[in-house]
Amino acid sequence: MKRPSPIARFSTPCRVWAVGSARGDADRLRRLHDELRDRIREGDKLIYMGNILGRGGAVRETVDELLRFRREFLAIPGNCVGDYAILRGRQEEMWDKLLQLQFAVDPHSVLQWMKAQGLESTVAAYGSTLEDGEHAARQGAMAVTKWTSGLRAGMASSPGHREFLSSLKHAAYTANGTLVFVHAGIEASRPLDAQGDALWWNTAAFDALDAPFFGEARVVRGLDPDHRGVVETSYSLSIDGGCGAGGELIAACLDDGGDRLDALTT
Repeated sequence: MKRPSPIARFSTPCRVWAVGSARGDADRLRRLHDELRDRIREGDKLIYMGNILGRGGAVRETVDELLRFRREFLAIPGNCVGDYAILRGRQEEMWDKLLQLQFAVDPHSVLQWMKAQGLESTVAAYGSTLEDGEHAARQGAMAVTKWTSGLRAGMASSPGHREFLSSLKHAAYTANGTLVFVHAGIEASRPLDAQGDALWWNTAAFDALDAPFFGEARVVRGLDPDHRGVVETSYSLSIDGGCGAGGELIAACLDDGGDRLDALTT
């Protein structure tokens, strides 16, 4: 069986609603959905730009709200699965790696780094603590395997959450070659399917974009490490108001020519 592509492709012509990093803030995501409901129209696409998990205190509830609105969006006449995508953010990438911690060369150092990156809220949401993980790391691979198995079980106990993690895309683009959507960063010299970790960590290269990326009109991202809100240049657009870290959640609507038509903030 052919494996699904890790890159989503949106048919055009269309408008695309892009939602920035929610980081475990279910209340802001719910309020954003309430506003989106009245603005989305038939033919629109919807993409979440990663970091659904993360620093906020309501990680499970945030995923639940995303899955609920997904059903509502797909129920709009004419909409289909190809009109919708969720990107894999830093938080989801780290969570996936955490579930494989028993294979790490130095699990303790990995846990310390992930703690600094804000993964603790997600670990707590699925039934454990990073301190428990550090205790397991001191005991060895078998103990770490038992700990990560408990986290997997915690995720499996929430309907749809495991499937949510496995469905995430690395990036997305529009079929007319105008818009590219990434989580946080991009390497201008590499095509989209060869970006690798740059999509999550190369934010400096994103900020330095001074020409169209492989002919695309604009690259859009959902994580800005400085949480500057809507930051727009001739070739890029960032939408990150610091949601989950005391800031706002932002969504932007773009046409298939790359122009921003609308923005919502909650």
